[in-house]
Amino acid sequence: MITLTDISKVYKNGSLEVQALSPVNLQVERGEFVAIMGSSGSGKSTLMNIIGCLDVPTSGSYNLDGQEVHTLNEDQLSRVRNQKIGFVFQSFNLLGRQTVLQNVMLPMMYAGIPRETRNERAMELLARVGLAERVKHRPTELSGGQKQRVAIARALTMKAPILLADEPTGNLDTKSSYEIMDLFKQIHAEGTTIVLVTHEPDIAEHADRVLLFGDGKLLKDTRKGSVSS
Repeated sequence: MITLTDISKVYKNGSLEVQALSPVNLQVERGEFVAIMGSSGSGKSTLMNIIGCLDVPTSGSYNLDGQEVHTLNEDQLSRVRNQKIGFVFQSFNLLGRQTVLQNVMLPMMYAGIPRETRNERAMELLARVGLAERVKHRPTELSGGQKQRVAIARALTMKAPILLADEPTGNLDTKSSYEIMDLFKQIHAEGTTIVLVTHEPDIAEHADRVLLFGDGKLLKDTRKGSVSS
């Protein structure tokens, strides 16, 4: 599903160069649940942005579900992000003036899906995440855990095969965090490939595989039952 070959990323600020990622080689198989860990500045968020086609590597190649990403133009990348990748962020990224239902329907609107179909699909997903009674509420009327449930429902609207989650429990209390992780595990059990960034070991334990990054390098690749470096 995801193949990174000799991926590096260098950020330039005038004459200063910062090596955010040293050559990284990584494969994520279809249906895996992978957690990426590392301290601030370790390269984990840069890696996530590259996987999500939100940033491009300085060198190396990225193959996503059989497509060489570097050969795609902006319109093609937008379609990949819309159809193949669902995003969940720490800050939820919900539109405050829109209702819960409208927020969830957004990706389908951009894809040109008819309104009736958008509405039906969004209602189904909100019921699934336990928010059927909140469809007319606005994000300001929801708790942190409820906002993240809306974000997850929105990420699932296009039935994307990959779900990327960047610190999805970072703004949540412990109880809400575990409820959200239970939801991720249900989604994973249905066949979705999940890549999750977290700095919390107890959250990473929900994954089947943990990648530890430091100084832009993959330091350790741990699978349940085995360890490789």
